[in-house]
Amino acid sequence: MPRSRHPLLAAILWGGFVAGTLDIGAASLISGYGPQVILRYIAAGLLGKAALAGGATEAALGLVLQWAMSLLIAAIFVLIVGRRVAATPRWPVWGVAYGVVVFAVMNYVVVPLSALSKVPHFSVFSFIANLAAMLLFGWIIAFFARTKLSNRAA
Repeated sequence: MPRSRHPLLAAILWGGFVAGTLDIGAASLISGYGPQVILRYIAAGLLGKAALAGGATEAALGLVLQWAMSLLIAAIFVLIVGRRVAATPRWPVWGVAYGVVVFAVMNYVVVPLSALSKVPHFSVFSFIANLAAMLLFGWIIAFFARTKLSNRAA
């Protein structure tokens, strides 16, 4: 794989967009709602409950917000520990650990402070499924940090 002239940016963009996009699919599978509904829920974090009754505009806003958050989450990881992660064969552990942090921050800080201001109420299944989705999210970000910042192939 050819090396990027901007490996930090490549790691952030690839990690953020891939993890963020797959996270929409994971949320859809876990909840049983289609991606458009998931995206409207994301927009509702900014606009409030009215976004849930919206259409394509609210879904598009949700997609932009999802990708913006995912890029920010990837940037934090890559800029703080990306080079360290790239230098170790234990990069999956870093990614999974970051996924736990992302799960906690999103569910117990971001969502309660959003316009929906909901405190999460999980069933055992939804807790495990949502945590697993965030573990995968963190793993993906670590994978791209490893791939884009390492001198050797992942």
